[in-house]
Amino acid sequence: MPSGDTPPVIETDVVIIGAGPVALFAVFELGLRDMRAHLIDILDRPGGQCAELYPEKPIYDIPGMPKVMGQELVDLLMEQAKPFEPVFHLNRLVAGVEKHGDGWRVITDENDVFEAKVVVIAAGGGSFQPKKPPIPNIEAYEQSDTSDGGGVHYAVRKMEAFRDQDVLIVGGGDSALDWLLALQPTARTMTLVHRRDTFRAAPDSVNKMRALVEAGKVALHIGQIAELKGEGGKLSGAVLKTAEDETKELTCTSLLPFFGLTMKLGPIADWGLDLNENVIAVDTARFATSAEGIYAIGDINGYPGKLKLILSGFHEAALMAYDAFMRVYPEEKPDLQYTTSSTKLQKKLGVKQ
Repeated sequence: MPSGDTPPVIETDVVIIGAGPVALFAVFELGLRDMRAHLIDILDRPGGQCAELYPEKPIYDIPGMPKVMGQELVDLLMEQAKPFEPVFHLNRLVAGVEKHGDGWRVITDENDVFEAKVVVIAAGGGSFQPKKPPIPNIEAYEQSDTSDGGGVHYAVRKMEAFRDQDVLIVGGGDSALDWLLALQPTARTMTLVHRRDTFRAAPDSVNKMRALVEAGKVALHIGQIAELKGEGGKLSGAVLKTAEDETKELTCTSLLPFFGLTMKLGPIADWGLDLNENVIAVDTARFATSAEGIYAIGDINGYPGKLKLILSGFHEAALMAYDAFMRVYPEEKPDLQYTTSSTKLQKKLGVKQ
C-alpha cells in the first residue's frame, strides 16, 4: 500500500483470529444468532492444523463420526458455515488489537483494519512452525508446491504427490511412523532414519514398521542426516552419519523430517490478556477473557479441567456465541432455539423456505 494511503475499514460483528475447526464451528454458532464473522489466519487456507499437518490422517473422536480425515472434517465444517458467508483473510498475521468505542479495532501485518464489537481468539496453540533439522543448506531443497512430492516437506498434504518418489523420513515419533506406514505403498522406496533404535511412537506402529523392515520394504538406518545432495533445488540423496562416525549416502528424492512443532503465542502475548503458562485464562461460563468483548476458544485458552480436544472447542464456541450475542445486540434477549424444530433457524440454514 502506498505511503500515506488510509486503509479501508472493514466493519463486522465479529473478528475471529484463526481459521481452524473450532473457528469454523464458531462461524456457524454465531451465524445462528445473526452475527457476521470475518476470519484472519496466518496460513494460506482454512483448516488450521487439520489442513496443514494431517489432512489425510484419520480423526476418531468427533461425536457421531467414527472416522473422519483431517481435510474431510474441515470441508464439512466449511459447508456447515457456508450459509453465513464467512469472509477469510489468509496469509495474514494480526499485528495489533486495540479498544475502539464499545468494541475493538484489529490490524493485520498487511494493514487490513477491522472494527467489531467482538473479537474471538481461536488460534489453536498460537502460530506454529516445524522444527527444522540442523542440516546445512536444507532451505535450498524446501518445497511449498504441494503437487510435487520432491524436495523437503514438513507436512504431507497430498499423499499422491509422493507416488514413485524415493522417500526418506527422519524421526521416531508418531508422525514419522504414521506417515511411513501411510506412504510406503505409494513410494518407490521408503527409508527411515532415527538417531537411535528406540521409538516414541505407538507400539503397534513400531511393530508394523519393523515388519516392513524385515520384509525388505523399508530401509531403517540409525544415525543422523548430515548433508543433502542435489542440483538446482532438486533433491537426489542424503548423507547419513552413524553413531560410529561413519558416513553412507542414501538415495532420496523426498525428505520428510518430523522433529515436532514450535508453538508460539506471537503478538497475542502483548495484548494485555491474562495468561497462564502460555494460554489465555477464560471465564468458563462465557469463555470471555480478561478484556470485555474478547473471547478465547480452543487450544489457545486454559482453565481447570481443560481438555485440548476439538470437541471441547466446539462446546466453547457455542457458549461464546450465546454471550457474544448480548454484546452485538444489547437490546435483545437471547433465546435458545433448536435447529431440529426452529423454522427460523432452518430458514437461515437454507433447509426450509
